[in-house]
Amino acid sequence: MKILRALTDLPPGPRRVCVAIGVFDGVHLGHQQVIRQTVADAEQHEALSVVVTFDRHPHAVVAPTRVPPPVYSLPQKLRAIEALGVEGAWVIHFDEAFSRQTGEEFVRALVRDFSQLRSICVGSGFTFGHRRSGDVELLRRLGAELNFSVHGLAAVSLDGEPVSSTRIREAIRGGQFDAAGQMLGRAWSLAGPVVKGDQLGGRLGFPTANLDVNGRALPPNGVYAVHVRIDARIHRGVLNIGFRPTVSSGAPELRVEAHLFDFTGDLYGRDLEITFLEKLREEQKFPSLEALKEQIARDVASARRRFT
Repeated sequence: MKILRALTDLPPGPRRVCVAIGVFDGVHLGHQQVIRQTVADAEQHEALSVVVTFDRHPHAVVAPTRVPPPVYSLPQKLRAIEALGVEGAWVIHFDEAFSRQTGEEFVRALVRDFSQLRSICVGSGFTFGHRRSGDVELLRRLGAELNFSVHGLAAVSLDGEPVSSTRIREAIRGGQFDAAGQMLGRAWSLAGPVVKGDQLGGRLGFPTANLDVNGRALPPNGVYAVHVRIDARIHRGVLNIGFRPTVSSGAPELRVEAHLFDFTGDLYGRDLEITFLEKLREEQKFPSLEALKEQIARDVASARRRFT
């Protein structure tokens, strides 16, 4: 899949295009329905299938106090979109200037820049443009004028309720990984780059990789048995989410730290993807570093038994 930062990144020359538009956080079952319809449209029209999405949630600009914690990082989202057979993804930089564009201005710009736009697929409740001035009704009116078809697809339901990114966030916060995975159509995972820590884990004999997942949807604090994907390889490990009460001083800082079993190598700057298998225990404060070290050893042994 080609990542487009501007429409000039499209192959030169006239080409029919079918697009899906949305934030697509998590690329859940409802999102997949929209994107698959676009892929089907592209096959029918002998066109290029393109997902139009954004580099951040629009609320980060228009309502910064109400930004929902992302289910996925942007690289995760793009990998999930690519897996659906999409040929291109246009990642729009959502800034103040873009947020002032009306829904109609946005659609007319799409038609102008894609030149041979054949279809637009969105969720039935999708709104867009300044002050939410765009919706499916606007798309259909402009489609009739500008000669493109429109699919406004109804939400997918699970257990009698619509699948949504909000429901998935709630499931993650509750540690309900099976429920989150059912709505996503795949196991939920947490991904982020490895950043420098204080090397305490190494001094205790259990080196850890500290993940930068600032602002993301996270499960409850505690220690978990996990799978850790690095590139195409999966490693077993344990992961701690919490404030490290045994060693923290001053203002507590949330940390997400993974210890990979039987792994040697430098992970700084690399992207790790964590899949949660089982919660081993709650976070707790120990009387000494030695007591903490002994508990980590028990956690590792418990997780290893989980994998046998």
